[in-house]
Amino acid sequence: MMANPIVAIVGRPNVGKSTLFNRIAGERISIVEDTPGVTRDRIYTHAEWLGKNFNLIDTGGIDMSDQPLTTQIREQAEVAIDEADVIVLVVDVQNGITDADEKVAQLLYRSNKPVVLAVNKVDNPERRSDIYDFYSLGLGEPYPVSSVHGIGLGDLLDAVIKNFPDTADNQKDDSIRFSLIGRPNVGKSSLVNAILGQQRVIVSDIAGTTRDAINTQFVADHRKFTMVDTAGIKKKGKLYENTERYALMRSMKAIDDSDVVLVVLNADEGIRDLDKHIAGYAHEAGKGVIIVVNKWDLIKNRDHRTMTDFTTLIRNEFQYLSYAPIIFVSAVTKQRLIKIPQLIEEVYDHARRRIKSSTLNDVLMDAIAANPTPSTNGKRLRVYYGTQVAVEPPTFVIFVNDPDLMHFSYERYLENRIREAFDFSGTPIHLIKRARK
Repeated sequence: MMANPIVAIVGRPNVGKSTLFNRIAGERISIVEDTPGVTRDRIYTHAEWLGKNFNLIDTGGIDMSDQPLTTQIREQAEVAIDEADVIVLVVDVQNGITDADEKVAQLLYRSNKPVVLAVNKVDNPERRSDIYDFYSLGLGEPYPVSSVHGIGLGDLLDAVIKNFPDTADNQKDDSIRFSLIGRPNVGKSSLVNAILGQQRVIVSDIAGTTRDAINTQFVADHRKFTMVDTAGIKKKGKLYENTERYALMRSMKAIDDSDVVLVVLNADEGIRDLDKHIAGYAHEAGKGVIIVVNKWDLIKNRDHRTMTDFTTLIRNEFQYLSYAPIIFVSAVTKQRLIKIPQLIEEVYDHARRRIKSSTLNDVLMDAIAANPTPSTNGKRLRVYYGTQVAVEPPTFVIFVNDPDLMHFSYERYLENRIREAFDFSGTPIHLIKRARK
């Protein structure tokens, strides 16, 4: 399994950078629709073009002005350069080349990273001849686009995916790959060290698929595991350590390279918005998820209700992760750490579970008999049959007379009945509605 390539969109304000980001995100084909309850902001997304999946990041913080680059602007540009596999520099045909464009272009040119130059706001075909001025930036062919109207997007994305790194991986890996993600100071590093210390047999350190990452293999209960390193940006300064944007970026790379994701919370600090942002990405990526509440030893005056109350809080704040098991641990006291590999293995197996069509349809028919399908404007939803079409996550196609008649609440009802019949704890499941032809 290889992490998806990262494409960063950079550029000064008012060139239409975020509009281009949203336009590409809107063109995505292979992404699950937005799920109610997922807290997210629009600085990252999964995207796909011609069968190539990638992560798209709107750097958003490169604020150019007439003054020389400030330290923060330069640092933010460097972070985008360091982390991305391909960089899209967005410029504006209406304003032509500015000093700010040239400064960013110089940074990108020195990076030796592939750069695709997008000349935005070419809404009128008569302006296409104006793009040739941008050759002087020294970044190769300029691609005319209109973020607002979607013009030129195909040619731009063709150029982007041509620059993706070779991800051929001939080495067979039969281990379960998992990562620990979370905001700073939740204790991820301590948990990593404690888990490895708990497991007596460490197989090897293997080079990670992301730059500067080392993935560690170990064996527990006769099953091989690979712990995916979430280390990414290793420079100093508040920008690298505390900015939510780049905490998310590091987490994205680890999530994409994992079968199971451990979302780590700090019991002593409670739940923060960034916790929900990061967990939401793991959910949308369709990965198996386990919620790990670390630093449980710091909770004073615990009684028989403390864990129950914290569990209720998690379920309320992470409603979209209702399927994820919760485990309360301490990296310091080693409390319950021995249970983590077994829990990862269970979630991994659930995500790969296949259900026979005949068995699935028995469950669907029983569910419909217990709670008949709804009617809309006198037209009743009819469910004909269902079949499983994929694993990781388990994905089911439900054939109906009219997909528009399947209300979200009834879809959720069917999902819950499937979960009651088959153990899919720890993994999302996807229901796809299709009209029977």
